Order: sequence, then structure tokens, then C-alpha cells
Amino acid sequence: MKPSLRAFAAVVVLAAPLALTAPAQAANTLTMRGADVSSLQRSLDLGARYYNASGAPADPYDILASKGVNYLRLRVWNNPASGYNNKARVLQQARTIKAKGFKLLIDFHYSDTWADPGKQYPPAAWANHSLSHLQADVYNYTYDVCTALKAQGTTPDAVQIGNEINVGMLWPAGQVVNNDFAPLASLLKRGYQATKACHGGTQVWIHTANADSNANARWFYDGIRAQGVPWDVTALSYYCMWHGTLANLYNVIADVRSRYGKPVVIAETAYPFTTADADHQPNVISGNERCDNIPATWSGQAQQFSWVQNTARNAGAVGVFYWEPTWHAVRGNGWDPADINGTGNGWDNMAVFDWSGRVNPHVYWTP
Repeated sequence: MKPSLRAFAAVVVLAAPLALTAPAQAANTLTMRGADVSSLQRSLDLGARYYNASGAPADPYDILASKGVNYLRLRVWNNPASGYNNKARVLQQARTIKAKGFKLLIDFHYSDTWADPGKQYPPAAWANHSLSHLQADVYNYTYDVCTALKAQGTTPDAVQIGNEINVGMLWPAGQVVNNDFAPLASLLKRGYQATKACHGGTQVWIHTANADSNANARWFYDGIRAQGVPWDVTALSYYCMWHGTLANLYNVIADVRSRYGKPVVIAETAYPFTTADADHQPNVISGNERCDNIPATWSGQAQQFSWVQNTARNAGAVGVFYWEPTWHAVRGNGWDPADINGTGNGWDNMAVFDWSGRVNPHVYWTP
């Protein structure tokens, strides 16, 4: 098998530069051109100002639309200490999003705080619940949030059942241990059922940060498929400094698209525009780790984002979402929901707005 795998990889590596430099020859269209704006309402409440490429004050939603964005994503935490990203705040922001004409993706973390590959802590209210109880929790909470959104006329177009659930969610009950996907599968099924009971047309995404390799992606999605988990869209995170080359991204997208027969979306990506830091909170990504030898500048950020979109498009994906492009250096909109005023922003060099709130004039989301 090794010679054939090497041959396939060589073909992709040779083809990738053509895909990156010739979007007019794209094999597919990115119908979902997205942005995660979960921090935006807090920023606005703190008095943040946003400016278009000409430097004129403008509504951040309108700026994103002018850049090609048509789909917005909101995370929902069960009971965050910050009072933001909870059900009430999501309902509020969803009204604005839908009124502006965007589609809406709801990202269920099933936690009071960040859930990602390294931590999947259940909400405090669920901490001592058994697996069977958690199955009911997932169903009831998903259905409650979805139906509340539907009742106010902002039915979600898609939901994620979990956020970057590489090895499960709601640990330890829903963690994948010794390749046993049954506990996690039981939770994912209940989330799917709740979403479809709320609105049959809402897509269910299963989201991992497994864009790094075919092996990891297959391990996870084969595992849940073998347990009979239904889903509508395969969603991946891709950060080049963690997940490898664009050629590798092409391979993974093409493989999961073919293997599972479902649309593929890059649910998260981003690139720094500077190596500097706006506050006392260290940047999550320093900007010194170049991808494709692209510098951390406004032009560099736009170039990398364009290349990710082109790679995704040519591999057959249907969407790319930029993670938190509006989370610029706003004092008081901190990283830690348990200390939102006292912590800084670890993403201030990754937003597509600079520290004064002016949008990167070079960044575009393209079909």
C-alpha cells in the first residue's frame, strides 16, 4: 500500500499549487462563506467601533456581508459565568443575524466554558449525571435552544452537536476510550433527534479538529458511523500551524467527502495579521510560525485565507468559516468566561479587524 499512497500524495502536492493560484478554474462553489461572531455582541456592548476598508464607521455585520460572508456561527454555553454566549444572548444575537439576511449555525459546546480536543467538561448542572441521564440532557437542551430560536423566527439553518469532539464530549461519560464509540454515539444520536424534532430542515454537523490526517479523520468518523450515528455535514477545523500543509488539507477533505458521502465544511480557520500583542494576554498563535512562508501581515492573512478557501473549494468542500474575525482588541472582552473582565484577548492578532477596529482591506470570502 505504501507505494500507491506515496503516488497519490505526489499527485496532490503537484496539483495543489495550480488549485491555489487558479480560483477561476475551481471545481466547486463555496456556498457557505462563514464567520464565527460569538464574541461580537460583548464587544459591541463594551462600545467597540468597527470601520470599513475606507476607514468609515460601519455596522460589523454589514462589513462582513460586503466581504462575502453569508453564514454566521454562534457558540452556546449552558451557564457561563460571563453571562455571554448563553441561551438568552444567543437568542438576542440570532435576531440581528437573521434580520441582516445571514444563515445561522449554532455551535453546542455542552459546557459552561470552552470545549475543544483537550477539554470537554460537562456543565456544572450535569456534572454528576450518568450516561443515560446525559443522553436526556443533550436531547432536552438541544431541543430547548432550537425551539426557542424557532419560536422567535430565527430557526437555525444548522447546528453542531459538540465542538471539536476529536475524542468525544461530556467527559468522562462521553469520552472515547479504547476505541469504544458507543457512549459518544448515544449522545450524538440524541442531539440529532432533538434537532430534527425541532426542525427537520436544520442540518446536523459533526465537528472535529481532525484535518491533520486521513488516519485521524477516518478513526473518528468510521467509529461513529459504525455505531449508526446520523449526520448531515462533516465539519473540520483547519489551522495550518497545527494541522499541516494545504496539500494535506486537500487530501483529508477529498477523502472524507468520498468516504462518507456528505458535504464537507471547514468550520474554523484563521491566520495572524501581526506578531505583536495588543494586551497582557499572550496570543494563542504568535504569528512567528509561518505557513507556506506567508508573513503575519494584512496581506499575508488575506493570502493564507484565500489559499485555504481555494484548497477547500478544489477538494470539493462547500464552505469555509473564519473563526472570530470580529474579536479585535476590545478591553473587557476577555478570553476566560469566568474572568471576562480581568483576562485579555488571546485572538487579537488573528481577527480580520485591527486593534482600532478597521477591517483588513484584502480579506474576502469568495464563492
